[in-house]
Amino acid sequence: MKLTDLQPLEKWVELEDAIRERSGMRASVYDTDGIGITGKSQHANDLCPEIRATGKGQTYICAVAHQNMAVMAQNTRAPVIEECDAGMIKIVVPIFAGDEFIGAAGGCGLLMENGEVDDFMINKTTGLAEEKIAALSESIATITPYEAEKLAAYIAGEIDRVVKRYQG
Repeated sequence: MKLTDLQPLEKWVELEDAIRERSGMRASVYDTDGIGITGKSQHANDLCPEIRATGKGQTYICAVAHQNMAVMAQNTRAPVIEECDAGMIKIVVPIFAGDEFIGAAGGCGLLMENGEVDDFMINKTTGLAEEKIAALSESIATITPYEAEKLAAYIAGEIDRVVKRYQG
């Protein structure tokens, strides 16, 4: 089963838009391979596109965070809220049709309240200058733990509605 068996692609775009509007995060719906299905994702800050533009940043920061968190979400059947190695928050909510894991939805790109970007790690992984990283980090919005939990619950509720509608 695929995510588009549950609902049309346009409806997944609407979910991404709703997540982004509620939180300011880069919202995505992912298939089981960790690939975004809509191609409509917008970055939450100026730093993330710079990280993702480097092969190592995409591979060793973004993809690793999603893969690890998606496995955690799949195994627990519950939302996961963690920091990526760059120091920003990522929320991953699993999508199941019955017992079959078919993908995940969530967002990333904000700092946890009182959190900080790991300039050193980003520099060592991507080669971006620490000064540039610091400048791009200045405008990153924050989220409280409560807001992150509330957003994860909202996403889980929306997914639950989609699955129930599909199951009739």
